[in-house]
Amino acid sequence: MAILCPWCSLPSSPSAPSPDPAPGLCSASSPAVSCPQPSSVPMFCRSLPLSYVVFDGPAPQPPLVFLHGLLGSKGNFRAIARALVQRSGRKVLTVDARNHGESPHSPTMSYEAMSLDVQRLLRQLHIPKCVLVGHSMGGKTAMTLALQRPDLVERLVSVDISPTESVAVTDFLAYISAMRRVSIPNGIPRSTARRLAEDQLRPAIQVSAVRQFLLTNLVEAEGRYMWRVNLEAISHHIANIMGFPVFHTPYPGPTLFLAGSDSPYVSSEDYPEIERLFPEAEIQYIPGAGHWVHADKSQEFITAICNFLLLP
Repeated sequence: MAILCPWCSLPSSPSAPSPDPAPGLCSASSPAVSCPQPSSVPMFCRSLPLSYVVFDGPAPQPPLVFLHGLLGSKGNFRAIARALVQRSGRKVLTVDARNHGESPHSPTMSYEAMSLDVQRLLRQLHIPKCVLVGHSMGGKTAMTLALQRPDLVERLVSVDISPTESVAVTDFLAYISAMRRVSIPNGIPRSTARRLAEDQLRPAIQVSAVRQFLLTNLVEAEGRYMWRVNLEAISHHIANIMGFPVFHTPYPGPTLFLAGSDSPYVSSEDYPEIERLFPEAEIQYIPGAGHWVHADKSQEFITAICNFLLLP
């Protein structure tokens, strides 16, 4: 059974909200003072201030919080978030996980730690309850949080991932190895750097859409190109990321497992564990979608989420 950090379960101290850069859209990282954690707290228990974007909506119901997958970022859900605000009226947050996007790096990478990061963000933004929508790694983080703190989760959507081991069906180990082998000279134009990186990824990753997805992580700082994801920490903890923590008490709330029909990540072999941990779960497959369901069939994905929000 996962154990919550005693310091991270304390109420956060109030802080002023970040100013909005544009009406209805806020982009920020939660302040580091939101969770009182003494220096004696073990590193694996320390939560991090995550980078996030808020898409405001008029509805009073709990907001949707989107958690991306491995090697992704909050930008993966930008268009989906805007569409869901229009369709549902609810506020939507998209969040960068630790070691991803614009969130801080850490040598620790576990679902317990990533769950605590999201709990910290919810406290910081004074969100007492939310709808968690997580894809792949983000789905496992969402499931972990719901199982640890069901009081914070109105309902749960796990996108193309089960609460089981994923190693046998994943290509991400090959993606990470290919990214770590990329070498780009300093001081060249960004377009040239991106082309060189793609050329080096191509032998290991034949699918163009996957290469383009990975290349969203290529950033430039003072003429030097690097991956913004923390490949070292991810590689070190890849067994944890592909696995799932042990839980004994189920999450009692409404749950949707939304999978791609062309993806192997949610199979009939997973159904018993899904039923054990999420007894109210519905399992739905979107025809023609692969692992990146929201990208492959965005309209069907949005409709499925909206229909789920209407259920009692």
